[in-house]
Amino acid sequence: MNVSDLPALNATLNGVAGCFLVVGYVCIRRGLRGAHRASMIAAFAASALFLVSYVVYHANAGSKPFPGTGIARTIYVAILVTHIVLAAVILPMAIVTLARALRGRFDRHVRIARWTLPLWLYVSVTGVAIYWMLYRMSW
Repeated sequence: MNVSDLPALNATLNGVAGCFLVVGYVCIRRGLRGAHRASMIAAFAASALFLVSYVVYHANAGSKPFPGTGIARTIYVAILVTHIVLAAVILPMAIVTLARALRGRFDRHVRIARWTLPLWLYVSVTGVAIYWMLYRMSW
């Protein structure tokens, strides 16, 4: 695997994390606590692997400028800015949410998880969108 392969891996890991988040949500709504726990730990693991891969890629390759112009660029920048801000916010939120669950503090876990899930899902989905806009779409 080359460094140039990492953006695709990063998008895949973001997508996998998003899928595990949705599965985890469905499981808890159905009362499947064990499956919920496994799904959310898997989402956390996928996001952690993403973060390592993302840092390795950008340490070696730098950033890639967006090739589009006009409204496409405006949409890209809006998605990118919200993604970056929420990605910085979601890391400590996900750690706290997971830690509360693992410690059995479910009352406190639920209070923060109601905010963590949609924000984390947004970050995962927009991570995939950013990849497609930068590497797969022709402008």
